[in-house]
Amino acid sequence: MNSNTSKYILALLIISFLIACSTKKDTFLARNSHALSTKLNILYNGQIALDKGVKGINDNTTENFWNRLPVEKMQITDDVPADGKSKNADFELAEAKATKAIQKHSMNIGGHEKNYQIDEAYLLLGKSRYYDQRFIPALDAFNYILYKYPNSSNIYDAKMWREKTNVRLGNEAVALKNISKLIKDNEYMKKEIKKQKLSRQEFANANAILASAFLNLEEKDSAVIKLKLANEYTKIHEEKERYSFLLGQLYEEAGQKDSAVYFYQTVIDMNRKAERRFVIQAYAKKAQLSDYKDADYDLFVKKSKKIMEDRENRPYLDVIYHSIGIFYDHHNEKELALDFYNASLEKKSADSYLNASNYRNIGNLYFKHTEYLSAAKNYDKSLELLDPKSREFLQISKIRKNLDEAIINETIAKRNDSIIYVYNLKEPEQVVFYENYIQKLKSSDELKKMLDEKQKQIDNNILLNGEVSKPDTAVPNQNMQTLNPPTDAPNTNPSAIANTFYFYNPNTVAYGKLEFRKIWGNRVQNSYWRFSSGANLGANAPVAATAAVTAPDDKLTAPVAVNEKYTTDYYLKQLPKSQKAIDSISKERNAVYYELGIIYKEKFKEYNLASNRLEQLLLYQPEEKLILPTKYNLYKIYEITNPAKAEAIKQELISQYPNSRYVQIITNSGSNEGAGIGTPEGEYDNLYRLYKQESFASVLQQVDGLISNFTGEAIVPKFELLKANTIGKLYGLAPYKKAMQYVADNYSNSKEGKEAIEILKTQIPLLEQMKFSTAESRNWKVVFKIDKYDNKAEAAIESKVILFFANENVEKLKYTCDSYSEKESFVSIQGIHSQSYAQFVAALFAENEKYKISQPGIIISNENYKIVQIKKNFDEYLSLKKL
Repeated sequence: MNSNTSKYILALLIISFLIACSTKKDTFLARNSHALSTKLNILYNGQIALDKGVKGINDNTTENFWNRLPVEKMQITDDVPADGKSKNADFELAEAKATKAIQKHSMNIGGHEKNYQIDEAYLLLGKSRYYDQRFIPALDAFNYILYKYPNSSNIYDAKMWREKTNVRLGNEAVALKNISKLIKDNEYMKKEIKKQKLSRQEFANANAILASAFLNLEEKDSAVIKLKLANEYTKIHEEKERYSFLLGQLYEEAGQKDSAVYFYQTVIDMNRKAERRFVIQAYAKKAQLSDYKDADYDLFVKKSKKIMEDRENRPYLDVIYHSIGIFYDHHNEKELALDFYNASLEKKSADSYLNASNYRNIGNLYFKHTEYLSAAKNYDKSLELLDPKSREFLQISKIRKNLDEAIINETIAKRNDSIIYVYNLKEPEQVVFYENYIQKLKSSDELKKMLDEKQKQIDNNILLNGEVSKPDTAVPNQNMQTLNPPTDAPNTNPSAIANTFYFYNPNTVAYGKLEFRKIWGNRVQNSYWRFSSGANLGANAPVAATAAVTAPDDKLTAPVAVNEKYTTDYYLKQLPKSQKAIDSISKERNAVYYELGIIYKEKFKEYNLASNRLEQLLLYQPEEKLILPTKYNLYKIYEITNPAKAEAIKQELISQYPNSRYVQIITNSGSNEGAGIGTPEGEYDNLYRLYKQESFASVLQQVDGLISNFTGEAIVPKFELLKANTIGKLYGLAPYKKAMQYVADNYSNSKEGKEAIEILKTQIPLLEQMKFSTAESRNWKVVFKIDKYDNKAEAAIESKVILFFANENVEKLKYTCDSYSEKESFVSIQGIHSQSYAQFVAALFAENEKYKISQPGIIISNENYKIVQIKKNFDEYLSLKKL
């Protein structure tokens, strides 16, 4: 080939390359050159980046199986950059590649795109923005395809991505309309021309979008229909497991247990085609919903054992143990349920709600078995892990708050019962009682000491070797049994070894000591104990306080001090010494038993426990005012639990208390109005109205009767607090403090009792510190003290004051009638801004015949007037003025 030919060929190749690189020439070479470059280079790398980003989302998204799963795995987060830029490097790269393909390879000639890969670039652009949660720019990209490329092979894909974006933006109505039209058109074409627009997978995707929109609108029935279609047509295992599980959740919410179990079983049957966590969660959900009886019970145990043995399930043992715990919980097997809940907690799951659920369920178990202190501890742990804004948090908080009241009262009842029981024992029996208690206390202290030493050893191992010696714990084995660590320690239970050696029996030892002291008195431990002089050892040191230890060489060592809590004297000296004291303890115990009965009845609906406390109260023969309300509440409880007993109590109440308010309620004989008593709330409102009108004497005349009539009602503390405030208004600070103390002592668990405690702590100390002041003030009064029941004197003073205001009220003064005590009140002229003008006004009423009042007007500053009204010490103020 000559040189000229080579030059021509080279020139032709250069021209062809230039033509192929041009985006303005509509040639076969240019179209295919740009299309291949777009597809095999730019879009290929962009798709790789998109797939990597989507995989990152799937790997980093934590499924919350406690809530309804979303139709699509991707969850919207709040950490979107304010500038609108990408927050994910992979999606940023995919978007950059799509943009590059559009900018460098688009062949828009004559208003038509000649590069058939550009619609793919726009689709990639929209997807990368969608997954990056920039939905409005994504919507622009999908709309551009539908507007510019109506004949694109990706047209249906673009339509569905656009509607997915609309659902994310909250445009569910638009999405439902467009997708429904798309499916309707597809059905029409399938019927008329035997050809459908959408593939099976596209049809599944369309129905999934509809389901997502319906769920956002809370139209669950419509969502279930569409989700079933999506589940039937999809070929992607990840979608099938999600749709099936979501259908199970939706049927569970609707209360259709059989349908829910069916779809959870569908997930289980997928086995290795589904993610393991979906399979385990489906097992758990199915276990919670299934009612295993008889043979099914054994089947569940067998299946649970198999699941726990599977090595693949080890990462999910926290969920497995929790679900098995629920199963045993439903079958009222408390110990097994507790074992599995605790085993789940020991796995230290990263799922905080799972841990919160374990603690909540443990709390519920203890609550159901009336172990309220243990229940409270577990509820507290559950509340620490729950969202404070959730409904469940509020429900548990309410139960927990009520538990405080029950725990406090149960503690008081147990303490007082114990004191009364020991007080009624004879002295030798009291000693035996405390000897037994001391023996248990020593064992407990020794165990605690051993545990502390073991913990120190563990800590030392960590510090020295970096090793942790993990103590054995009780965890369920594969046969649903609890494995406890073996021990070679001897049995130290006194009852177990009582027959082996005399001195191991604390009862025998206690009686022996008592008899010894009766005969010999307190003797020092030495070889001559029979001699009262002690033979060289002198004084009779108390055995329980110190002991002389003899060394092998017969030399005495220093006395060893004994913990006073290990001596019976420590407890005996704390017992009440008088019948009056024990009566006070009994009275408190009885009141607490009554409160417990009401708490269990009204707040917890634990009727058996409530009746137990109230029946026990009646056996204690309480004061008369508690007997009637106790029997009435027992009647109301037995109406629910034991109608025969209810009828018996009814007849007893009718025969013994025929005219009582409670009998009128039971028999509907007469109305409350006829008996002169309305509802508790109505009576309180009437009394409070009198209080606001300063009719304090009337309030005190009525309040005690109402408290007596409504004994046992929840409103009684409100009456007591109103009574205390009224006493303060009439009698001053000291009686007020005493009345408030009564409310605080007797109703400490009520809202009013807590308010009284707060007043005693904060307000009353400040009021007690208030003293009369001689400092200059800008507000003064002239007051006239009058007899509250002398209407003529009050009218005479008022007429003079009104006349003065009509003629000479330059500073626009006003007057009020203020209650001072039960028998006295003040007519108070106020609004005076200087002491000198107050003196002028007082002199005017004393000397001017036109306005003259027989008794002198007392000048007092506003600050001192408040002290007079609070402390009721007007006479003290008058004596200070004379000085």
